[in-house]
Parts: sequence; structure tokens; C-alpha cells
Amino acid sequence: MTQEPLTRVFVYGTLMPGERNAHVAAQGGAFEARPARLPGFRLLHLLPEAYPAVVPGGAEDRVCGYALTYAPGDWQAALPFLDALEGVDEVPPLYTRERVTVTLAGGERQAAWVYVYANAPRLARPGVVPIPDGDWRGAPDRARPRLEDR
Repeated sequence: MTQEPLTRVFVYGTLMPGERNAHVAAQGGAFEARPARLPGFRLLHLLPEAYPAVVPGGAEDRVCGYALTYAPGDWQAALPFLDALEGVDEVPPLYTRERVTVTLAGGERQAAWVYVYANAPRLARPGVVPIPDGDWRGAPDRARPRLEDR
């Protein structure tokens, strides 16, 4: 029995519908966006970068966002754009893409990819703001500092 490829990604910041990089998520094709939560992770807001970082957390932590589900062909087209925005192939990587389980609105649990922040030295410097409720839309100073920034 062949397992279907995982074509769902959990987004929690600039890639969410209505946010400044939502167009990047749409570059590969159509997807279904459903509100979701990612348990066991913490959300941080980075300044002056003005973008979020998700890192492993405790059982009480969770991050709010959306599960974007693509058709298999659209996923293959979208993945390079998503990975490029998140710096997966940079050396060292800015984020890593990891397989997780998200909880959709209504309680259904599904597998998804998520981009986890990988630049640990940056987290030791000033400008790391915890977002206790896990919803980046309430973070302070979310405006992009420069047009060419993520």
C-alpha cells in the first residue's frame, strides 16, 4: 500500500491568509486554508526582523495558524517557494521543515509540515518577544522593516 505524500503545511505568521507573504503560498497553486493549532510549540516574535519564530515548547504551549492543504501537483510546485522564503536551504538554515500533528478547528488532528526556527544563536540576542497566546496577529511591530525583508 502506497502512502499519499504529505501536502499540508501549518503556517503561523507572514504566510497566513491576509498577511504580507500570503502570495508566496499561492504561487504554487490552489490550496484549502483551515484554522488550526499546533500543540507543544511556542511562538516568538523577532525584532527588528518583524517575523515570527516557532520553537519546541511544553505541553501547555500552542501556536495558532492555518493548515494549508494542496493538491499533490500544486504542492510540488509550491514547496520550492515556501522553502525559499523560510531559508531552508541557507547555510546555516533559518528554518527547518518538520512533520508535526496539528489540530483543526473542530478537533480533527492531521499531519502537516511546519517551519521551525533553526537559528538558535539569534534567540539569545535582544528582540525576542514571546507571544503567550500563540497568535502572531497580535504581535507588536509586525511591519516589515525593509521591503526586501522576509
